[in-house]
Amino acid sequence: MSSQIDADDKIQKAVEKVLSRNIDGLKHLDGLALDHGVTPKDTIYSRGSMKLYHYQPVCDEIYRVPVVLVMSLINRYYIVDLAPGQSFVEYLVAQGFDVYLIDWGLPRKEHSHYRFDDYVNNFIPDCLDKVAEDCGEDEVSLIGYCLGGIMASLYTALTPDNKVANLVAIASPINTEGMPLYKSWADNNTFDIDKIVDQLGNIPGGMIDSMIQALRPLQKTAGRMQMLDNASDDKFLEAHYRFERWASDQVPIVGGAARQLFQDFLRDNKLMKGELEIGGEAVDLKKILAPFLHITAVHDHIVPTAASQELADLIGSEDKTEIALKGGHVSLIAGGNAVFRLWPQVANWLAERSL
Repeated sequence: MSSQIDADDKIQKAVEKVLSRNIDGLKHLDGLALDHGVTPKDTIYSRGSMKLYHYQPVCDEIYRVPVVLVMSLINRYYIVDLAPGQSFVEYLVAQGFDVYLIDWGLPRKEHSHYRFDDYVNNFIPDCLDKVAEDCGEDEVSLIGYCLGGIMASLYTALTPDNKVANLVAIASPINTEGMPLYKSWADNNTFDIDKIVDQLGNIPGGMIDSMIQALRPLQKTAGRMQMLDNASDDKFLEAHYRFERWASDQVPIVGGAARQLFQDFLRDNKLMKGELEIGGEAVDLKKILAPFLHITAVHDHIVPTAASQELADLIGSEDKTEIALKGGHVSLIAGGNAVFRLWPQVANWLAERSL
C-alpha cells in the first residue's frame, strides 16, 4: 500500500510541475522547431537533394586544411548543429577551422537506384572538387559520423592518390557481428529487403526509426518520464526537445544503398572480411595511409563497441588513434558533455595536422 501511495505522490508532483509551467514557456518550447542548423553558412553547391554547405569563418586566421563533414545517409545533418552552444560545427568554426558539410537531404523516388557506389565514387569526389574550387586548397580533412565515417573511409581507400590529409570517423560500424539484432534481421529470410525495395523504392524513415527503437524498446518512455521529472527546467526541456525532434526526423534511405547495407554489410560482413566491392573494385582499408582518428562511445547501443572497435586495426596508416569516450551514439557528438569530451579531442588532433 505504501508503495502505491509513493507512486501516486510522484505522479502528483510530476503533474504539478507540468501545470506550473506558464503559457509563455510552452510557446517558447514550441518555437524550438525552427531552431536548428543556425550556424551561418552558404550553400555553395547542390545536386538533386544533396547540398554542400560552407560555414562562414569567424576567426581572422584559419587552418590551411579545410574540414569536410560527411554525414550518414539515415539521419538529418543538423545533429552536428543543433543550436548555439550545442553545435559541433559552431565549435570547429570557433577553433579556426574552415568547415564544409555534405547534407544528403531527403531522397526522392527518382533517387531510389542510388548505391554506395554513387555516393563514394561520384557525389563525395564531386563535392571535394567544389571545396577545392571554393577555398583554393586541394587537401581536406574528412570527418564522418556513423555511416558517414564508413563512406569517408571507403572513398579514401579507393582513391589512394587523393588529397585526404586527415580522416576522422566517429562511432562508425565495421564489424556487424557486434550488432546482433540488426544482423538477425539481415539473416532472417522473412525480412526480404529486395521485396521491400521493389515495392517502396526507398526505405521510409519511420521504418528505420522503428528498427532503432527496437534496440531499446523503453527508451522513449524513459525519456518522457525524465522530461516530466524536469518539467520546470527550461534548459533541460529545450535540450531534450531538440534531441527528440532530431531522433524522430529520420531520413528515408535510398533503395540501392539499402540493399547493399543489408546484404553486403549487415548479412555478409564484407567490409570486415575485405570482400566488399564498390564500383566493381575491392575495398582494401589498408590503402588508407592518411592520419586516422576513430572515436567510439562506451555506451553506444546503435553502434556498440564490439561493432566499431576494430576499424583502426584495418587502416593502413602508421599515424592512427582510437579513443573510447563516455556517452551514447548521439550524446557522444551532441550531448551536454560533448563540448568537454569529443569536440576538443577532434579539434586538438586536427590542429597539429592541418597547418
